Formats: sequence, C-alpha cells, structure tokens
Amino acid sequence: MTLRGRDYLSVDDLTPEEFRGLLGFARDLKARAAAGDRPPLLAGKALAMIFEKPSLRTRVSFEVGMFQLGGTALYLGPQDIQLGVRESIPDAARNLDRMVDGIMARTFSHATVTGLADAGRMPVINGLSDLEHPCQALGDLLTVSERLPRLEDVRLGWVGDGNNVCHSLVLGAVKLGMHVAIATPPGYAPAEAILARARTIAVATGATLILSGDPVQAVAGADVVYTDVWASMGQEAEREAREKVFRPFQLNEALLARAKPTAVVMHCLPAHRGEEITDAVLDGPQAIVYDQAENRLHAQKALLAMIL
Repeated sequence: MTLRGRDYLSVDDLTPEEFRGLLGFARDLKARAAAGDRPPLLAGKALAMIFEKPSLRTRVSFEVGMFQLGGTALYLGPQDIQLGVRESIPDAARNLDRMVDGIMARTFSHATVTGLADAGRMPVINGLSDLEHPCQALGDLLTVSERLPRLEDVRLGWVGDGNNVCHSLVLGAVKLGMHVAIATPPGYAPAEAILARARTIAVATGATLILSGDPVQAVAGADVVYTDVWASMGQEAEREAREKVFRPFQLNEALLARAKPTAVVMHCLPAHRGEEITDAVLDGPQAIVYDQAENRLHAQKALLAMIL
C-alpha cells in the first residue's frame, strides 16, 4: 500500500483499509527498530516542520522519525516564518515546495494547514490544529491495537472536552469498528460535523457512537478510558471557568472503577494533574500514556514513509 504524495490533514483522509494498513506497517517498523533494523526508506528526503505552538512529543517524534528513516527534519518556529504576518501562507508553501519533500504543520487554525496543502504540491501533514490531531489518533489506535487486537470488540469511553483530540480519535475508532461513548458537559460536545461523519462511518463499519453528559455512562464496561485537558492551548483565558464546568468529569479512581477491571487509561499529554486526571490514575498500573507517546514515533514513521 502506498499513500505517496497524499496529504494527511484529517483522519478522514484515510479509508478504513488504509488506516488499518498504516497501523500494520507501523507495527512492522516498530518491531524492526527493536531488532536494530532501521531501513533508510527516506534517505535524502527533507521534512519542513512548522510550529505555531510549542511541543514536546510532536517535535521529537517527527525529528527522530525522519532521522531513523534516513531523512532530515527542519524545525521552523513561530519567529522563523510568522505565517500570515511576515509571509502569506500560499507564499510560504510555494517556497518550501522548491526545497523540501513535505511539510508538517502544528498550528492554531485548521485553515492554516489546509491553506498550505492547497497552495503547495508536496504532502502536508497536520501535526495539530484546532479541529483535529490526526497523528495523535494514529499513535493512540496503534497503542490500543497492540493490547486489544480485535478492535471490533473494543469499547472506548471518552470523558471531558469534545476537542481536536476527541475529533480525530472518534473518527479513527469508528473506522476500525470500535464502540465509542463520549461524555461532555453541555456545550462542549464534539463538533456536529465530526459527529455526523463518524455516525456515517459507523454504519459502514459496524461501530457504535453514543453521546451523553454522564461520565459514568461513558466509561461503564469500557476497555479504554480516555481523557484530555479541559482547556487546550489558546483557551487559557477560559481555564478557570472550564475547571468549574468540568470538575464532575475528572478521571479519578472512583470513575475508573466503573470501567472493566482490565481497562487501560489513555491521555495524549501533557496532563494537568489534579484537574482532568488524578495522580493515582495517571501513575497507576492501568495507565498506558507513555506507550501512547512512544507510538507517536512509530505511527508517524509509517505515515512519513508512505507519503513522502
């Protein structure tokens, strides 16, 4: 399978078959790397990495991934380009088109990512936008598939904000036939367009999708319990107000006890300990958050090798 030359701006850019194929390739690359075999599949290739937001996992995983595949990654921070200020988005894309083989962009607005893709000819990867975090979904679902290979039987409960991570995770999960339950406070549900698309996919894959305002209902009988920060980057001014609204949605030991005893806990990190998740849960034996973080590397290596 090849995705050569394709953009990856949304999880919905991949068919269910392509998504499964990419995860399979990621598992293969991970196993080969553990055995000391790192094929230089991208020798001579260069990836421009545009960052409007700070990052730990995204920057390191893409830089190390390109290195392990024999290529080069170039970090372009907020002051290097100043998209839309010093240089227009189309002009930046057309310049990079002449010098590198692909772009990864971690931005505030999703329109910035789509603008780069529309203006240039090279593949563009969404490293995070206000709408989606599709690379996180790849790493997350690779992590789930390692522990629960029959994904059609997996029940995933999401508790908290219906944010960009939730959007990508839900789209990816239903593509794989998983059963998803989401609990958010009123007014904080995932975007209706995302939910509508997820429901359409679910009909074709046999997945189910439930939306409620009850965190206990979302995690009841779940194999996977997932939460994320209550205020994402760019929402700092709302943090105090959000903390009051989201307090009943904290992932603590009492809530986790409503899931299956074998359930695993996921969080994309960084976590605000004592807010959306307690130390006892995040540091507990059911948490697999660092497996998720590592699998960003392997999943993105597979993506890079397929599209560049």
